[in-house]
Amino acid sequence: MTGRTHQHQLASYACQASQMRGRLVAEHACPHRSPFARDRDRIIHSTAFRRLNHKTQVFIYHEGDHYRSRLTHSLEVAQISRSLARQLHLDEDLCEAMALAHDMGHAPFGHAGERAMARALKGFGGFDHNLQTMRILTGLEKRYPAFDGLNLCFETLEGLIKHNGPMLDKTGAMIDKNTSDEMVQAVRGFERVYGFDLHLYASLEGQVAAIADDIAYNNHDIDDGLRAGLISIDDLQSVPFVWEVIGQIKGEHEDVADERLVFELNRRLITLMIGDVREETARRLAEFSPQSSEDIRRAGRVIACFSDTFSKHFRDLQDFLRERVYQNEHVREIMADAETITEDIVRYFLKRPQELPKEWQCARAASKRTECAVSIKDAVSIKDYVAGMTDRYILALHRSLFDVTPKLR
Repeated sequence: MTGRTHQHQLASYACQASQMRGRLVAEHACPHRSPFARDRDRIIHSTAFRRLNHKTQVFIYHEGDHYRSRLTHSLEVAQISRSLARQLHLDEDLCEAMALAHDMGHAPFGHAGERAMARALKGFGGFDHNLQTMRILTGLEKRYPAFDGLNLCFETLEGLIKHNGPMLDKTGAMIDKNTSDEMVQAVRGFERVYGFDLHLYASLEGQVAAIADDIAYNNHDIDDGLRAGLISIDDLQSVPFVWEVIGQIKGEHEDVADERLVFELNRRLITLMIGDVREETARRLAEFSPQSSEDIRRAGRVIACFSDTFSKHFRDLQDFLRERVYQNEHVREIMADAETITEDIVRYFLKRPQELPKEWQCARAASKRTECAVSIKDAVSIKDYVAGMTDRYILALHRSLFDVTPKLR
């Protein structure tokens, strides 16, 4: 028996490939793969997915070969998603597809680049990496003769647009009141075309992929923070549940080397977190007794989550990482420079849309363009172009356009 969960083994509340809602453009079924496995394969073979190898997670690529990138982070999320899916009798292929695709819309330099793009494009709707992921998957990838985008299943796209939960309240208003009018239009456009019911929760597979993201980044940021020398093993005393695990490891392995201790710590923490989510999710499933994936969507609450006790442990770890790693002076200085680079590039093209590469220029003739007010179509093209850049590409472009480029070191 292979590691893949077969369709007849799925729980009643799982997404059933045989009952999928379909694709925007109808296609013949693949005789060898489920629709969700096909989605996963399309994501892996996409250009945007390959670019994640050179996009920042926390540390810029040239700071070291062993730090996580957006690609390796996505692979770790996929592994955790598969593990949870198998234990909860969900569709592993669907969980994996969403896990692999969830960060495809990130700008260069991760959240620093996202902040810079949101600021530079404020008058044009700002920037949101989750919505950018949807733009890539539904249009910007141009690989197939019959359609733009990857033409993924409804269920895959639904889990991605609801990665952070429902986007609309029961009245149909945006839950995030800070969302720009342009983004509201984009959200409603996706709902109109795909029928996502954005006031409902994601499928359980979508919820699993989302919490696997949290598990992955908190654990690998401990590893990367230690590797970078921003924190030490002893510093973790301020996170009691983590320190308890360290004590267990040292008690079982006397004089264990730090590099082995860190790996074992990550392994055990991930196991603990997966176990807690599995048990709390099973408890909520037993309490709610859903009979279909639609019941999960209409539950009115998240089902795949940590227990109350472990939620506090998780927040303690997040607070520690925020203070000691993300807000570290060295990291903040580098990210500030990364924001400068990204904002410089966006503003450069906002003033000179005629200098965009030909394939990113709007329909009207480039020869007629002047440095007059940029159009919304120009701004969208600039957003898509810059968001797709890797860290090293935007650095090289900045050096070619400006006299001085920060070294990000």
